[in-house]
Amino acid sequence: MTAGAQTAGRGRLGRSWVAQPGSAVLASIVMRGLSADAALLPLAAAVAVCQACERSAAVKCEIKWPNDVWIEGRKVAGILVEGRPQEGWLVLGVGLNVAMDAEEMPEELRATATSLAIEAGSPPGVEAVLAALLAAVEATSAQSPEEVVAAWSARDALRGRPIRWNEGEGIAEGIDPSGSLLVATDGGRVALHSGEVALVRPRADRG
Repeated sequence: MTAGAQTAGRGRLGRSWVAQPGSAVLASIVMRGLSADAALLPLAAAVAVCQACERSAAVKCEIKWPNDVWIEGRKVAGILVEGRPQEGWLVLGVGLNVAMDAEEMPEELRATATSLAIEAGSPPGVEAVLAALLAAVEATSAQSPEEVVAAWSARDALRGRPIRWNEGEGIAEGIDPSGSLLVATDGGRVALHSGEVALVRPRADRG
């Protein structure tokens, strides 16, 4: 299922996601018949979004754990996964900014969000990016856990950087085979299984 525009979309942690008509890929993909490897689908989905962007607009993407997609430190796509993997199904929601100009973004997001149009100048249309996304989701969902973790790790935006979460802070050290974020802290290494992670020292904005 796709939408042409969105005024009250729901992202992670109850955040909203707004998109003007014809400016974004707004898709809900129902996945059924899932295996025990479905726990890594949020990571696989992030890899698929990166691949769709890279192939459609020749941009370089990174992933902020677990599945926000960045270009040059700015968020271009968000992913929300809901369902019952233990029963073999889930819904993969993707919001990917494609044709949005900087002026069309809410002022409070212009320093932290971007689009393929901003980064690549003249990206393919929304339908072409959606087709690339669906093909990438099909391909990555069929990969082994080891392949998913390797592809995700190659685009890890946090590795080696200071981060903070509700219970502490430390240096991100990549992910383990289950997809948990590994963090080196003063008290030793910890594994984060879920939750919001913020950068302690974010990258400087581009001029």
